Amino acid sequence: MPRIAYLVSSAREIDLRQSSNHPTGYWAEEALKSYERLVAAGADVVVITPDGKAPVADPYSLEPQFHYPDQDRDYFASVYRTFHQDPDDIRITLHHSTEQQLVAARRIVYRLVDAGKTPAEAHGIVSRAAKIAWQQDRLLVDVMLENGKSGGLSEQTLREAVADLEADAQALSEERQARLEAIPGFNDPVDLSGMSDEQMGEFDAVFAPGGHGPMVDLAFDENAGRLLEILHSKGAIVASLCHGPAVLLAAPERWDGQWLFADYRLTSYTDEEEDQNKIGMLGMQWYLDAALKNAGAVFDDAPFAWASHVVVDRNLITGQNPNSTEATADAVLKALHL
Repeated sequence: MPRIAYLVSSAREIDLRQSSNHPTGYWAEEALKSYERLVAAGADVVVITPDGKAPVADPYSLEPQFHYPDQDRDYFASVYRTFHQDPDDIRITLHHSTEQQLVAARRIVYRLVDAGKTPAEAHGIVSRAAKIAWQQDRLLVDVMLENGKSGGLSEQTLREAVADLEADAQALSEERQARLEAIPGFNDPVDLSGMSDEQMGEFDAVFAPGGHGPMVDLAFDENAGRLLEILHSKGAIVASLCHGPAVLLAAPERWDGQWLFADYRLTSYTDEEEDQNKIGMLGMQWYLDAALKNAGAVFDDAPFAWASHVVVDRNLITGQNPNSTEATADAVLKALHL
């Protein structure tokens, strides 16, 4: 059974340019989905924090808009792909996918079908309205209520579709929080600072989920660097997700004086994505993708923000953003032959 060091930030605050001591932590969805996927595949997953303190979920990551059900998010993707033929022309921001009601498209389509439209007709009605909302930065329901764009649905029906989505998202957020709180390792993690080299060397992989927390502690933690050096030297898997690759910056130099991961292809949360989230808008002290490039990484991000994107280079596996969670965990499992 492969043994994985699940390295989680225990940071609770981050200093931003416009907000000192701003709440932070790990990203709930990333931490939970990755952990459960690795455990379900049969790995022995050991939760570790830099100081042995219990990690906390970033309150921002528990907001309902980050917990829209997968089927709604997938259907939204089928809608916005009708806007243009070239992916480079589709600039879907965090604002579009969380605040403009566009993810309610699937639920509105169901109501249109119930009212007599074919699935294709319903998809077309919603897609045309969604494009206008996307272009003009407006709410989807407001667009559909003007000039006969609702397909015959009433305002009450449209708003009920959005309310249903928001209620399910809230329930999913609460469920995920409860599942995280029930994981023993998240309540009583192993203290990285107390581990010997021999104990670190017993792991077959290290996995660091994201959230802004790793930019506070893991990026500067000497013991995290020691863990990376020990595992990397034996060819073990080094994996991280979203802001988790901040831990790579703690790695020491190799024999030639270069950073341990210099010239490795990798990805992380991008500067573009950072500037779109509520925390980034308060002013980051530094940017992760820029720091990784400056350290010597060959940065490889997706063609557009928020796309699922995983990079594998030798024993290094990195995922770009929360939407890359499952794919990153699966890449680790594949590398471990699980």
